[in-house]
Order: sequence, then structure tokens, then C-alpha cells
Amino acid sequence: MNSNFLQTPIVYLKGVGPNRADLLKKELGIHSFQDLLNLFPNRYLDRTQYYKIAQLQQTNAEVQIVGKITHIKTVEQKRGKRLVATFKDETGQIELVWFRGQKWIRESLKINKPYVIFGKTNYFNGSFSMPHPEMELVETHEKSIRSAMQPVYPSTEKLGNSGITNRVINTLMQQLFIESKNNFAETLSKPLLEELKLVSKKDALFNVHFPKSQAHLARAQYRLKFEELFYIQLQLVRKNLLHKSKIKGYTFDKIGDNFNTFFSKHLPFELTNAQKRVIKEIRNDLGSNAQMNRLLQGDVGSGKTIVALMSMLIALDNGFQTCLMAPTEILSIQHYTGLIELCDNLNISIELLTGSTKTSKRRKIHEKLENGKLDILIGTHALLEDKVKFKNLGLAIVDEQHRFGVEQRSKLWHKGGASEEVRGAIPPHILVMTATPIPRTLAMSIYGDLDISVIDELPPGRKDIKTVHRFDANRLKVFHFIKDEISKGRQVYVVYPLIQESETMDYKDLMDGYESITRDFPLPEYQVSIVHGQMKPADKEYEMNRFVKGETQIMVATTVIEVGVNVPNASVMIIESAERFGLSQLHQLRGRVGRGAEQSYCILMTSHKLSADAKTRLETMVRTSDGFEIAEVDLKLRGPGDMMGTQQSGVLNLRIADIVKDSEILKIARSYAMQVLKADPNLSSEENIPIKNTYARLVKYRNIWNYIS
Repeated sequence: MNSNFLQTPIVYLKGVGPNRADLLKKELGIHSFQDLLNLFPNRYLDRTQYYKIAQLQQTNAEVQIVGKITHIKTVEQKRGKRLVATFKDETGQIELVWFRGQKWIRESLKINKPYVIFGKTNYFNGSFSMPHPEMELVETHEKSIRSAMQPVYPSTEKLGNSGITNRVINTLMQQLFIESKNNFAETLSKPLLEELKLVSKKDALFNVHFPKSQAHLARAQYRLKFEELFYIQLQLVRKNLLHKSKIKGYTFDKIGDNFNTFFSKHLPFELTNAQKRVIKEIRNDLGSNAQMNRLLQGDVGSGKTIVALMSMLIALDNGFQTCLMAPTEILSIQHYTGLIELCDNLNISIELLTGSTKTSKRRKIHEKLENGKLDILIGTHALLEDKVKFKNLGLAIVDEQHRFGVEQRSKLWHKGGASEEVRGAIPPHILVMTATPIPRTLAMSIYGDLDISVIDELPPGRKDIKTVHRFDANRLKVFHFIKDEISKGRQVYVVYPLIQESETMDYKDLMDGYESITRDFPLPEYQVSIVHGQMKPADKEYEMNRFVKGETQIMVATTVIEVGVNVPNASVMIIESAERFGLSQLHQLRGRVGRGAEQSYCILMTSHKLSADAKTRLETMVRTSDGFEIAEVDLKLRGPGDMMGTQQSGVLNLRIADIVKDSEILKIARSYAMQVLKADPNLSSEENIPIKNTYARLVKYRNIWNYIS
């Protein structure tokens, strides 16, 4: 069937009309025949079984029964009246009840004619009744193309109130199939259909809307889920391949003095195999003549900084400048001090640029950047200002990418060369780093156009952080344990949740906590710092520094310390009201300790009242410290939308597939998308014509970014 038929406005489908069309557009986003066809049912009611009245059980399940109406009456009640019909089969009788639309219903009911009724039953005083049943004369029931399994479509209150019920949508769907004669074009190639044993497109569509059985439905859903995920992956993989073939990058073919000297003489520790593998992947990217676009994922403390530095040294060896952009001032200062220390014996100039850099210092930095005397610039969003111009930026590293928008990343692209004609013509290589482990399935879909590297092992000598869950009742024991640790010269974090809506309550919790700690840990023996969002930045900085220098033993804080403060001597992390934190937040907070050689501990404090989800989160934290496993559990609990911090609608606006439940199908879809494009990059072979046509149509009507919110 040609695609123009499917693009027909929905108003032209028999049974719709302007008013219904308007409602369908507003409430369900259905503009065309295609949109209606892709309105997939949420669930199905199994209409394969007919019950006898004598078999009815006191459950809330929906049942269908064949029988006849023998008697109808109107019963007065406190408010208004109800219509009651006696319905019998050969084994017994039940009452059918209506509270609304009685006049119309009474006129349409036929006495002593065989009906099929369907609905939920109620049991009261020894007999069954069924309110507002769906009813159909047996002769009509046998003729309709309605399947044994009844689809239940997404709906809204407004649709229901306007008379567009599930039944109406079902009828419209039947009409669409009658008008199209179920003649839908195939969208996948023959080899794919054969290799994966997929049913045809038209069979899949028919059986997803009118399934004959559970088995037919399962095959139809699998086929449609595969197709949806396959085309998303096809767009992402194709974008990546095009990027590599079209967007030229500087070729860094030299591995020179900076890299070799650092590698052989100044490495602070032996690289892990994961770090070596990732550096090799980055070297290959930098050496090809395409622009690198790579995501580097590694858990807290897995050694991403060394990998970033060694990538920078390759750029310097090839005569280029590099920059590293971090989301907060604290984090950029930490990167700066870390790199200064690592490059101590190398002849490299490194500067820091943030919002609080003084004007005179800024001028010097701008000057050194433009004349090429500055090798590495580290900073916050300040790097994106128009005044910041590089002589020749070859590599840009972005830390914690999810905190920067796409536009901000593209600004870095245009800082390539100092002269207008060079700048932007060849963009710098881009390395994006994140310590938030993203489950593979999500990474494949959100960052599917980036190449992904993962550091999945911790450096040797790192001890696993011991994590325990304690209830508030055990607080004295916990305080006793803290005193022991402090007596060994260690430091302790105590973190309170911060939820924007209830800042006053949180502030009170924090202050109560601070008071009880200062009572139990009195001066002069103990020094306690406090840091929270309502303090002036300078005061925060002062308290942070006291803790970093070891002048205070306990840091009471809200989650401001979540990102990146490095205090190797801090070995205990206490998280108050841990049930109020999300999994990834708990994991990030735990990563603040365990930075030194000592055994570290994370204690999750909660009240006794815990929801099922909170229990799962706490059990997961105690069981494992593998960020990727934690991210998988988090994804199952929260769904993809919340995880990436986007709107509720979810990250992927998928029609039928579910990125969590269908992760296996997603992996298969991605590998087949790669296979198809590898063999036939332009989809020009005879067998790939259906794929090429569908792809072109999708890009025209529904771009990949409509899927990714």
C-alpha cells in the first residue's frame, strides 16, 4: 500500500468526523491513518473463554457469558433509579445493572434473545451481578472481525467522557483495516525476515490489533518491537558512520616525548587492563583522519583522569592545545590541582579559568591561548565564552556530559583554530566523560551515535567499601563506631537529603542532626564542619578547605558534596534518611570515600518504614559496588526517563518497545543495523529497498530526535 494512504488525515476515516478528529489529535496525538495504526493496545482481555453462571467465582476478573434476558425492571433508590435485568443460562441467573443511560438501554434490550455479555462481576448476599456489561447479540458476535483477545487501547478521561470509548476506537481500527484491505507494505528485507523468523508486517499489524491467540500476539509484538528498535539503531549507527566518513578530524599520528616520558617515568600507578584498552581505542580514533566522538564511562575512582591526561599528551605531542570542561568550580579546581601534580616534571603550561578568575588573570590566559603558549586549559562554562579563543584546539574533554546541553558541546566545536577560516572547518576531537554508569541498553539508545569506551575495573590497592544498612534505633552504636574511626585519625561525612520542595524541613533535619552530632562529639576534642546550599560560596569554600586539610574530623552536609570532592583521609560516609535518595545518588555519595588505602565504610541510616522500592535500593547498595549493576537496577526501578533526568515522558518515546523489558531485542536490533550498514552503507541493494524506503519515510515524518526527548 502506498504511504500516502497512511498519511491521510484522520478526519477522513469513516466514523470519525471533525469533532472526533479534534479530540483524537489533542488527546492521543492521532493526526493521520498512520498514527491510528500505530496506536498499540496497552493490554488485552482474553475473550477465548465462555463461563457458565454456576462456574462464577468471587474474583474481580472480567468474564463472558452466553445467555438470555428474561425480565427487566426499574428500581427506585436513594438518589435516582437503576435499571436491572435478569440474565439466565442453563446453570443459573445473575442480575445486570445500569445506573446511567437507562432509557436508551431499556429500549435496545431484547428479551429472550441469545446475548454474549462481558464485564466484571460483583458478589453480594449470595448472588452475582454485573454492572454496565458489554453486550452483543450472539449472531453479531459471530460475524465481527473482533478477535478472541480484546485489545484495550490507551485513553484519557476526556475521551471517555466524550463517548470515544475503547469500543469506539476498536470499531475505528476495524474500519481502517477494511479500507486498507490490510494491504500494508513490508518494511524489512527478506534476509532479515528469514534469519529472525519474523512474521510479515501486515500479519504483525493485524495480530497486534485483532489477535487470534496469545501465540499470534507474541509473534506480532516481537516483530513490531524489533522493527521499532532496528530503525532507531539504524539512524544512530548511520549517523556515527557518516560522522566518521564526512567530518574530518586532525590526524595525531605522533606519539612523542610528552606521552612517552609520562608513561615510562611518571605514572603514579600501573595502568589497569581496562585503562590500557581505552587508551588504545582513543589512540586509534585520534590517529584516523575522522573526528573522535567518544563517551568514556567509568565508575567513581576508576581512573578516568589518567586516561584524559594521556589523551591530552598525544594532542600536545602533535602540536595542538587541549581543554577540559567540568560542570562545577569545585570539580574544575580538583581537575586542575590533580593535573598540575601529575605533570609536575613535564614542561607543560596549564591554567584554570572559572567564573571567579580575576580580570587581569583572564587577560593573560586569553593572550597565552591565542599565541599558543598555553597547552592545557581547565575550567567551567567560562571556557565557552566568545572571548576564549585558542590558537589550535585539537582535543576537548567534557566531564559529566549530562550537565551540559548539546549547544554547549557544539560551541566547543567552533573553537578549532584561531583564524576564522580554520576555526570550525576542522573541529577538535571530543571526549565526553561520565562517572554515572549508564546501562548498556540506555547508552546504546541515548549515545548511540557516540563510540563508547568503558573502564570496568578499579585500580589495584583499592579496597571495596563496606556498606551496611542500619535503622535509627542503632544510632548510638553507629556514633561509637565513628569515635573509633576518628581515634585512628580518619574523617567522616554525614550527609542529609535535600529535596527542593521541602527545603525548610530539610534545613531543620540538617540542623537537628548537626546539633545532635556536636552534642555527642563536643569541642575541643572534636571539630565539626557544616556545608549546605543556603551558605555563601566563600563560607562553603572555607568549611570545605578545613575538612580537606584535616582541621575538622566530621563534615555534616547536604548533597553539595556529591560531585567530585577528593579527601583520601575520609573513610566513613553516613547517609541519613537513605531511603529518600535515588540509587545513583547513593552510589555517587559512597564514591566520596574509599579514596585512600584504608578500609572505608558506608552506613545507610533509615527509619523502619520503608517502601518496597526503597528496600530494593538499600539491598542493592549493600550487595554490590558495581556501578553498572546498580545502574541496571535503577533503570528497572525508575524507567529511562527519570534516569537521564529528562521529562516524565521517558527518554525514548517508543510506540511498542520498552527499553528495559526489551533490552535483548535492542541488542539484536543494533547488531543487525550494524550488519546491514556494513554490507550496504547506502542501502542501495535490491534486497534492502524496503529498508531504504522505510528509512527515508521515517526521517521525513519522524526523525530520531522525536524518539529521544
